[in-house]
This record gives sequence, C-alpha cells and structure tokens, in this order.
Amino acid sequence: MSDFFFEYGLFLAKAITVLITILLIVVGVGVLGGRNKRDASEGEVELTSLNDQFDDMKDAIEAAVLDREAYKQLAKEQKKKDKEESKKRKKTLKQGSMPESAERKRVYVLDFDGDIKASEVDPLREEISAVLTFARPEDEVVIRLESGGGLVHTYGLAASQLERIKARNIPLTVCVDEVAASGGYMMACLADKLLAAPFAIVGSIGVVAQLPNFHRLLQKHDVDYEMFTAGEYKRTVTMFGENTEKGKEKFIEELEDTHALFKEFVSQYRPQLDIEKVATGEVWFGKRALAEQLVDELTTSDDYLMKACEESDVYRVRYEVKKTLQERISDMTIKTADGLFTKALSRLANSRFISR
Repeated sequence: MSDFFFEYGLFLAKAITVLITILLIVVGVGVLGGRNKRDASEGEVELTSLNDQFDDMKDAIEAAVLDREAYKQLAKEQKKKDKEESKKRKKTLKQGSMPESAERKRVYVLDFDGDIKASEVDPLREEISAVLTFARPEDEVVIRLESGGGLVHTYGLAASQLERIKARNIPLTVCVDEVAASGGYMMACLADKLLAAPFAIVGSIGVVAQLPNFHRLLQKHDVDYEMFTAGEYKRTVTMFGENTEKGKEKFIEELEDTHALFKEFVSQYRPQLDIEKVATGEVWFGKRALAEQLVDELTTSDDYLMKACEESDVYRVRYEVKKTLQERISDMTIKTADGLFTKALSRLANSRFISR
C-alpha cells in the first residue's frame, strides 16, 4: 500500500511540475507579445510622501513604547498643533495668494539602480520630466544612485537626464550608499552636492573593453571565418577573425579617446579634482573618496532625507509602467514557483542534518 502512495505522490509531483511549466510558457509568451504591442509611454508617475512615512513610523513607536495616557496626551497635543497650522494656512490663503517664500521647500527623491545597460534610464527620464513640470529653483532633487557602470552611450544618456535638472537651476543632490563607479560616477559627478556612505565604492574613472578570440580554435579545426567590410576601420577587432596589430592599435586609440572624453566630463563638473591622479580606473571607499574630493560629504541617504523632512516636504517619485493582467499573473506565478522551489531546497538541506 505504501508503494502505491509513493508512486501516486511521484506522479502527482510530475503532473504539477509539467502544469506549472506549461503555465509559465503560455504566460511568458503572452507577456512578450503584450510588451511588444504596448506603448512604452503607458505608465504613470507615483508620488509617496516620506514625511508621512516617517510620521507613521514615529507614531507606531510611540504607541508601543509610551503608556496609554502619555500616548493619548501626546496625540492630543499633535492634533492641536496640526489644527493651528491648518488654520493659519487657511487664513493666509483668504488674504490672497500665499507668497512662494511662505511655502515649504519640496524635495523630490528619485531612485536609480543601474545595470550594465543602464536600463533604468527610461523610467528616470519620465520621472525627471514629471518633476520639471512643477519644481521650483528653491526646491531640490535627490537621486539615490547605485551603479557599478556599464555601456558608455547608455550612461551618457542617463547623465544627460541629470543635466536637464541643472539646466533649470534646481539644486541636485546625489546620494551613494553602496557604489557609484565608472558610468555611475559619470552620473554622480553632476551633483551640486555629492554624498556617500563611509564605505561606499566611488570612482573607476576609466574605460575597459574585452572580448574572447576564437581564431586559433577555428583554425585548428579548419574552419574559415570570413568578414567583409567597407571602410578601413569599420571593424578593428573581432571574436572570430585574426586581429591584426594595426586593428588592435586603432581599438586602443578609440578607448583612449573615450577615456579622455570621460575625464573632460568629470573635470567640467568637479573642477576641484586632480583629474590625472583620480582618473586611473581605481576606486575608493567613501572616506578615501572624500580626501580625494570625489565626494563632498559622508552620510547615508537615510540620514540626509530624515533631516530634510524636518524642514521640507519630501516626496519619492517613481514612474511605474502599467502591468497587463498577463504580466501580473506571470509575476505571481514566478514568485509562487520561486517560493516553492526555495522551500523545497531548504527542506532538502535541513533533512541532511536530521539524525535518524
């Protein structure tokens, strides 16, 4: 009888696996088709008040720590204070339009988590466009930047998006909690105020390119690789053909020119740097980066934004692409399958340590 249940359980597990696989394939194909048809602009900008988030956290702590009477008294005082401020504001509005000087400064917080292709540049450009429709010179834009760098042209575009903020004379602050290297630093150096955590990785002002070459392997197996070009330097180095010394020299010349442009760009926005000293491709931790003037101050984005909330209205801005039903089902299916797989691995690992 136990053999029957064992075989039945095994059959059931296989059936469920096949079903999940089919479902993933069907949903995946549908999602890819939907994404190809969907307009990239089909999204919306979402604003979240960080002031409210911090107030909610503070209220939760107070409710847990204070005794009931003390908490009630504190809540009563806060309600009275809010009422007086609201009354004062209404009175000012009745007397006429409120002067801009009486309005609180607004801080708009944008997140950029860059991969090698700077894929986040698309939502970033939408977020910046949204902010620029309303931001004033007395406001501030804060970019929480994390990136180890990547392709030159995509990070160049990302840096150009930050230049749009500076062109409108709106103060730009960049916070680096973990890493802003290479293309990430290309973006970060535009900041009017560049902040880094003490052990954040900063720098890597250099250019790198590498590729394997299979020419000798193909030659060993009598495989010819033919490439036809028009223009002497249309293709300088290749993965499958024989790379000539002249082609390599030209390729290195192009890398050096890109590096020179990178150094010029950084020098333009951080003229205080000894560019020849720091543009060696090296990286520095936050404390050392401060000494080299690669950053302006050591602090985390959390501390900076908490202080900003004391005197400003702080909003997190995020551009979200609307997901279709297929995409939501796909996300849910993948998360569920991932959760089941993780639990199964955990149980398998734990079972090895159970004594029998």
